[in-house]
Amino acid sequence: MARERVAAACGAANEARAEAPPLVVEGLSHAFGARQALSDVSLRVGAGDFTVLLGLNGAGKTTLFALITRLYHSRNGAIRVFGHDLQKDAQAALRRMGVVFQQATLDLDLTIEQNLFYHAALHGMPHGEARRRIGEELARVGLDARRRERVRLLSGGQRRRVELARALIHNPSLLLLDEPTVGLDMASRQFLLDHVRGLCANQGLGVLWATHLIDEAGPDARIVILHQGRVRAAGTRDEILARAGETTLKAAFDRIIADGAATAGGNPS
Repeated sequence: MARERVAAACGAANEARAEAPPLVVEGLSHAFGARQALSDVSLRVGAGDFTVLLGLNGAGKTTLFALITRLYHSRNGAIRVFGHDLQKDAQAALRRMGVVFQQATLDLDLTIEQNLFYHAALHGMPHGEARRRIGEELARVGLDARRRERVRLLSGGQRRRVELARALIHNPSLLLLDEPTVGLDMASRQFLLDHVRGLCANQGLGVLWATHLIDEAGPDARIVILHQGRVRAAGTRDEILARAGETTLKAAFDRIIADGAATAGGNPS
């Protein structure tokens, strides 16, 4: 009977995880010495959601990403990925996410293919499966024919496509992108936006897209406004506009962060 109860409990736990959202952040705070970078941050990314983390430079977006990806250790608050607590079950949580960091992380002297094979090996993928997945993802970003070229020969936009393909090689269900379009031309920006939105719509991928560019928060996005380390507003575009009493997202954003700064007394993050 005891064994049956344990099996039933494990089954219930697995079922709960299967129904859990891709990302839940609750009451997360983080400081660098005396400087408070994040204060009581909570947000949620659902399956198929294109969630835009919108904030000025220095708002705390990169710090939040560093905590979610375990580059920093969180002591206050909770982060759960598909029900896996990041502090208690980090490996299970990290296996489910793909990441495109703000700073480029490709090895410029390796080929596109070599960079992706290295990433696949880190995830323990067999060589044959890795080759198949590399071909699929490079084809989707239009770079399969160039897989044996060295990364340093690519443009900035093409390198970002490679980083996106790399983040998806192991079939994650949660994708994090930190300022992925900084420094890119309009065509490259639009390609990345369209490609990632398509992954949300067609594959149910949960996405957290951090940016300071307001026009990247399209009408289909869920929006989280982060300012001075605090979440100032969250919801659909229409909900954000209604809360601020404005007709454009730019005007709503400006009003919300101005109100937040006034509430905080203008303290820096």
